[in-house]
Amino acid sequence: MSEFRMPSLGADMESGRLVEWLKSPGTEVERGDIIAVVDTQKGAIEIEVFEDGVLEEILAEPGEEIPVGRTLAYIRAPGEPGREQRAAEKPKPESEAESPHTPATAKPTPSATAYPPSIPGIHMTPAARRLAAEHQVDPSTLKAGPDGVIGLSEVQAAIGAAPTPLEARPKPKARGIDPVEMRRAIAAAMMRANREIPHYYVTSTIDMTPMMNWLSARNAERAIEDRLLYAAPLLRAVALSFAKFPDLNGTFEKGAFVPADRVNIGMAIAVRGCGLITPAILDADRHDVDTLMTKLNDLVKRARAGGLRSSELSMGTATLTNLGDRTADGLMPIIFPPQVAIVGCGQISERPWVVKGEVVARQLMEMTFAGDHRASDGRRGAQFLSHLASLLGKPEGL
Repeated sequence: MSEFRMPSLGADMESGRLVEWLKSPGTEVERGDIIAVVDTQKGAIEIEVFEDGVLEEILAEPGEEIPVGRTLAYIRAPGEPGREQRAAEKPKPESEAESPHTPATAKPTPSATAYPPSIPGIHMTPAARRLAAEHQVDPSTLKAGPDGVIGLSEVQAAIGAAPTPLEARPKPKARGIDPVEMRRAIAAAMMRANREIPHYYVTSTIDMTPMMNWLSARNAERAIEDRLLYAAPLLRAVALSFAKFPDLNGTFEKGAFVPADRVNIGMAIAVRGCGLITPAILDADRHDVDTLMTKLNDLVKRARAGGLRSSELSMGTATLTNLGDRTADGLMPIIFPPQVAIVGCGQISERPWVVKGEVVARQLMEMTFAGDHRASDGRRGAQFLSHLASLLGKPEGL
């Protein structure tokens, strides 16, 4: 039996409000299934389960404010016995068993019962305790379930309230992002980053002409709706570079760098009137350019509509922020904690550049690598940018 806990969906997230359950107790779940929706400063987030099993018991009700790390539900592994089966297999206390010294009709004394009728000794789930307190139900008057535990169903039976089926529950509010709360979340994360992370910065001017020419040639053969934006091959090159430099891909936690076993690139996405949100594209190094384009379009759409998943906000290992066209030539990005690296890209602009001794017009981009000095040094960041530039110089290999 494993605990399904409230995930941390941001650098300074302390709690989230449970909006609704999408699965009922007793329902089989698979890794990646969305089982709940939680409202945070970044909007309504779909919470995923990361294992196969059965949703055994729900410990929180819609509307509750749940702190990060608190158990929301129990998930039973495939083949693991459920509550009723465990209760049936549970041996009786010695006081209830027949023995040569105790008549079969003898009743156990109060001190020998498994769960004495005193509040400290009552086995009761946290959600059941809260519900009982709300309705002023004395736990000592409740009868335990078949497994000896008082759960929500036992409390609901005592107050005469049957569990509300999922389909009959009120629909959650329309998903969206509160600009004020979003700005507070950004401020908290950036204050933490500036307070805790000793940043260093290295910058390179990268010739994007080969990549832009390659992109134009590919798009010339495609329908308008299937054309690629330069963000897709840029993301591919950044992801491959982090895969090449695993000492820059990960998080700094409990005083030490923790390398990640996947390359999940957070994408800084502008949300109109709110600021930035940085959901991650998982396993970005394993997807080709076309797949990344599809994933980028989907991620941007859902980020701006407030429909992201918990894994996209909690599993990033490094971040890419790209200012885009008609903006600025460069920026000094701030690392998103607890990550240790971020790549910041300015606009692509045509400028003079020296090629084989001649000054020619080329499409250039300023790229800045920001690293955490607790995990790496400037030379390593410079090597990362050099490798990234070599990939972008040969886009046909992406």
